[in-house]
Amino acid sequence: MTVERRIKQVIFHSLTLCTKYYRLYASGQWGGMGGGMRGSVRERLTDSLASASKADKAIASFMLSQFDSLPFETAASLAAKVAVSEPTVGRFCRTVGYKSFKNLKEHIQQDLGDRPWLIGDRLSDMRDRARAGEDQLARGLELEVAALVSVYEQARSPEWARTVARLATCPQVFAAGFQTERGMAQIFVNQLHYLRDGVRLLDQEGGNFSELLASEPGRSCLVIFEARRYSRLARDLVQEAHRAGIPVTLVTDPYCDWGREFADEVFVVPTAFNQFMESAAQMASLINLLVNGVFMELGPSVEARMEAIGRLYTRFTGYVDDTPAARGAPKRKTPKSGPKPT
Repeated sequence: MTVERRIKQVIFHSLTLCTKYYRLYASGQWGGMGGGMRGSVRERLTDSLASASKADKAIASFMLSQFDSLPFETAASLAAKVAVSEPTVGRFCRTVGYKSFKNLKEHIQQDLGDRPWLIGDRLSDMRDRARAGEDQLARGLELEVAALVSVYEQARSPEWARTVARLATCPQVFAAGFQTERGMAQIFVNQLHYLRDGVRLLDQEGGNFSELLASEPGRSCLVIFEARRYSRLARDLVQEAHRAGIPVTLVTDPYCDWGREFADEVFVVPTAFNQFMESAAQMASLINLLVNGVFMELGPSVEARMEAIGRLYTRFTGYVDDTPAARGAPKRKTPKSGPKPT
């Protein structure tokens, strides 16, 4: 039997089992392994966040953010990524009503529905070669594509629509990021500034974030970018904004276990792509989609502002192909031709 045929058999067998369990669950003949607990895997994980310990909250947050890729994880690999022990993963699974992590995965098909787990024959081939040790870059590509798909999926959620509407209408939008995530916040501010006024980068220059936290109620919102190891400033700022009744949108990685408690919306962006350092590249993709959503929300009214900003940039900074007339510079006088001196 060829390796390719064996792989196809394993995939077919796995899908058959998942379909079987899903039909049993949907018909009410399968009650789960947790003493009659009801609800999908996703619902149970979400519900567990309310009363979970720190370790369990980290596991649940990771599972929710990486839901589509959970079928490819093991208890050991998940434990390593969340920085807990393998027995802790097992105990958590029993807490939410499953016999083991393997048993939890058997129930995931009901949440995934009919969406394919693989993304095209070419990526499937690259994944097979990566697992055979032929090309580690292929594994990184697979992870990045999956991360991008995850970002686009979040852009279809009610939380996303609520965030876009707020960014389009709230009088003052503040964005913050500390450590390397400051760059993401700066990108977000620069792009959104083209569409609307009242967008500011929040930093430590004032010493106490009073421009946000002491602002008039109902006139400000905060978008914050953060990834591990998490800055204490980021957590404290989110908590304080929450206490002040300021809407907070948190863009973070899959390992953040404190964000959901204080932020109004949490958009989770994968950052591990089989590389030495974690990458915030897909946060930039999320920013592009947010800004595009605001553009669609505001409509043609942004045209006048974008033209005005373009003129100002041409006047004070300039583009490579600008002419002196476009920059508003005085025309250089051409000397009149006359008889050459002898």
